[in-house]
Amino acid sequence: MATDRIYDFTVVFQPSEEGGYAVSVPALPGCVTQGATLDEAKRMAEDAIRLYCESLAADGEPIPQDRGEFVGRIRVKAQPA
Repeated sequence: MATDRIYDFTVVFQPSEEGGYAVSVPALPGCVTQGATLDEAKRMAEDAIRLYCESLAADGEPIPQDRGEFVGRIRVKAQPA
């Protein structure tokens, strides 16, 4: 009997020009989704990650470890050229 494991992944939310959010998971190449609101984008990301991991497991592939990336923002004052 298989036991569920808990995985933590860094998720990047980017506001879309047309509204909503695009979501990517750096540790899982190609794992992207979107949502009209931040809450919907979070739910969609959970589903995408779960399906990605289930697909890897079904193919006998290991689930990658998150590298602990952190996406932040830095504000810099610079003179234009």
